[in-house]
Amino acid sequence: MSKVRIAILISGRGSNMAALIEAARRPDYPAEVAIVISNRPQAAGLEHARSAGIETAVVDHKAYASRDSFDTAVDALLAAKGVALVCLAGFMRILSAPFVARWQGRMLNIHPSLLPSFKGLEPQRQALDAGVTISGCTVHLVTEEMDAGPIIAQAAVPVLPGDDPAALEARILTAEHKLYPFAVGLLATGAARLVDGQVLRSGHKSENSRLFVPPLTSDGVSTRG
Repeated sequence: MSKVRIAILISGRGSNMAALIEAARRPDYPAEVAIVISNRPQAAGLEHARSAGIETAVVDHKAYASRDSFDTAVDALLAAKGVALVCLAGFMRILSAPFVARWQGRMLNIHPSLLPSFKGLEPQRQALDAGVTISGCTVHLVTEEMDAGPIIAQAAVPVLPGDDPAALEARILTAEHKLYPFAVGLLATGAARLVDGQVLRSGHKSENSRLFVPPLTSDGVSTRG
């Protein structure tokens, strides 16, 4: 099976990177990790990737005079590695408009809330302050507006009595590690695609019919396709 080549961009420990690497080990998974790139030389996720046999590269943002020049260097590396999809996994850089435009429909991010609710920083605290009983995470395509791109898939988790931001974050992170490989697989196989600014799923005739919420599993995770 021919696999789609993906790059993972990280700035820290890369726990979602690790989940993608693990998924890509499966013979039936439609994507392979071509390279892991970090803007921080000391990012802990780099060593994990190397230990898994994945090529890594550092493009230190401090070595570039502008955001555009940094993005150009990253883009050149992606092209050299034949990358088809870019996965942001805790990548703490705002990307330039030209870079986002070049990768439109081919760059993903994961956010620990059910977007469009609770964008930006500390979404778990935002959820708790709002008193919601369900939170979760969202994989979406990247656009110029932060946390606002077309949604590919979501996973819901319960907010439990006594939760603090750390407890809710941990529960959501478990869901993230399942959802991100699932969403990447959808794009890699063409089961999800960007059409007129919306992500459409094969076999579904409307936006409403493509959304479903199965019962919560024993680990408190539910996926929305």
